[in-house]
Amino acid sequence: MHASRGSQGRSAGLGLALVSAFAFGGSGVAAKPLIEAGLDPLHVVWLRVAGAALIMLPVAWRHRNLVRERPALLVGFGLFAVAGVQACYFAAISRIPVGVALLVEYLAPALVLGWVRFVQRRPVTRAAALGVVLAVTGLACVVEVWAGLRFDALGLMLALGAACCQVGYFVLSDHGGQDEHAKAGPRAEPPHPVGVIAYGLIIGALVLTAVARPWTMDRSILGGTAGMNGHEVPAWLLLGWVVLLATVLAYVTGVVSVRLLSPQVAGVVACLEAVIATVLAWVLLGEHLSAPQIVGGLTVLVGAFIAQSSAPRPPSGPVASGAAGNVAAGTELPARRAAP
Repeated sequence: MHASRGSQGRSAGLGLALVSAFAFGGSGVAAKPLIEAGLDPLHVVWLRVAGAALIMLPVAWRHRNLVRERPALLVGFGLFAVAGVQACYFAAISRIPVGVALLVEYLAPALVLGWVRFVQRRPVTRAAALGVVLAVTGLACVVEVWAGLRFDALGLMLALGAACCQVGYFVLSDHGGQDEHAKAGPRAEPPHPVGVIAYGLIIGALVLTAVARPWTMDRSILGGTAGMNGHEVPAWLLLGWVVLLATVLAYVTGVVSVRLLSPQVAGVVACLEAVIATVLAWVLLGEHLSAPQIVGGLTVLVGAFIAQSSAPRPPSGPVASGAAGNVAAGTELPARRAAP
């Protein structure tokens, strides 16, 4: 898993990281019109995950050894990074603006540091603590707490649930990824991240099938149109956007970018996702944010960046890769979240 660090590799990595950020950032913009057209948020999540899982089946077959070697990692990724985070995020955007939901999710780096400091009782840097304070302060501006919490409280709780699902996956990677790989010896091959993604999508689809009950879905909506800021767009086109661009392309380019870049650099580029989602929602959905909310959103991103980049670097040696080259929480925060 030693990535190329040459200038050509870095340029390619930055390009792929930007593609991934744009792809992930557009997921809510494409999904919200489908939800407003009458599809249940869970049904949209199921369509997204099941469609992506179907496309990734050949990859899963190629890396079928992972089922025997890393079942805990696969189940954890499927439950938290796929089913949990996406179900909570899509349910959240059905009640609150896309940009706000994604900005709330960017509390995840702060929550991971809280887990490291108070549960695992590991030290964190002062800069990391400052990042947490900035993120929480920015969130207060985003939701405009001085106005009596204008946004739907349940929607905010669902967005926080998505952030917590990310934390759960990061903690699982800490206990089931790097440590196990180190014990296995330097010659042991770490789990292939694209294979982990493929099986995570399959497991997530199975879990969501039981929860979402897709057989109750109104399929006629997919043959019609959905409104997007006053314009009618074919529902199948939006679904294709969600499955092909915002899921398959987003995950795969994110994985490759982390291989070509350091996790720190890829994490900085990942912060653009919230900005992209907010801008797209503004342009395509007409979801305008006030000046304090924009300032608060930027503060959340700055706080998340400081919290992520201030953690001490891990010791040299092989590093287990999770869904997108994630490394252990508490040593270096994961560069790529399991973005919606």
